[in-house]
Amino acid sequence: MAGPTAAPTRREPTPDEFVAMQQSPEFQELRSTFRGFTFPVMIVAFIWYVVYVLLATFLPETMARPFLGLNVGLWLGLAQFLTTFLITWIYVRWANANIEPRAAHIRQEMEG
Repeated sequence: MAGPTAAPTRREPTPDEFVAMQQSPEFQELRSTFRGFTFPVMIVAFIWYVVYVLLATFLPETMARPFLGLNVGLWLGLAQFLTTFLITWIYVRWANANIEPRAAHIRQEMEG
């Protein structure tokens, strides 16, 4: 019976190597790509949430109107959940294509 196999050891980068990588063009491009997607999406999602709260606060009669068996407020509340899951799904697909390969390359360079 064979014993458990040891996990491959990774090289621990030095603090200077971390700083050098952080300042490298490759890392700066990765960070810029990440921010270029996430910041606009985060801002739009936040605005959508604030609009929902403001509608509920200042236009309760509009939110209480019946629409397709529910009221407008419930439909918009369900849309909040739907957009959250949609944003998450889009981000995961985008990150797997645009962030993960670059991050894996950087990790491989750092850990050897």
